[in-house]
Amino acid sequence: MSTRGPLPRLLFWTGAVAGAGLAVVGGLALRPPGLVAVGLAALVSACLAAGVARESRPGQQAVVDAAWKAGAATVAVLLVLSGTAVLGGAVLTLMVAGVAAGTWTVVRLVRSSPRTSPSAVAGAGQPAAPLPPVSSLSTEALGQEWVRTTTALSGPLDARTREAIVVRREQTLDELERRDPDGFARWLSGLPLAGSDPSGDLKHGDAAA
Repeated sequence: MSTRGPLPRLLFWTGAVAGAGLAVVGGLALRPPGLVAVGLAALVSACLAAGVARESRPGQQAVVDAAWKAGAATVAVLLVLSGTAVLGGAVLTLMVAGVAAGTWTVVRLVRSSPRTSPSAVAGAGQPAAPLPPVSSLSTEALGQEWVRTTTALSGPLDARTREAIVVRREQTLDELERRDPDGFARWLSGLPLAGSDPSGDLKHGDAAA
């Protein structure tokens, strides 16, 4: 979460100081069995995070980072809740837990909200620019367009970008069929692979008028 700007920084540091104070109170209030329970919870969280990181991001450094961050976060949350319970009772503890869960959910939603990348449609590494209409492309270029969009669909895309690519592919197929129905049918009858170039079975030439 970004802390740029005076208000976000103020809120961040206010929450950090308040959380640190509650964590200290909670740690002092816990008896040895409670501290042992907090440690065990942190260990379990660290192991779970390490397992997830090992599957999604192979590499020892990523696993170690995920493990210690999860363990530290678990300790901090449990100590803050313990301190809240000591100072304000069960009702305040539930309120703090609810606000924290809601804030975390909002942050996650904002971070994971899909953003359409024009370059994903145009092709990786190419400048974002409006694509030319399929009717202006040569038959050979239409075949290349079909192959390119097949490759683009194989990568991670947000929903709107994927939809735009699918629409582009439909337009490409429609244009190919319009120019040479017999050649298009011949290409389909061969049960082509998803990324095969259809232009080899069609008449080559410039865009139809």
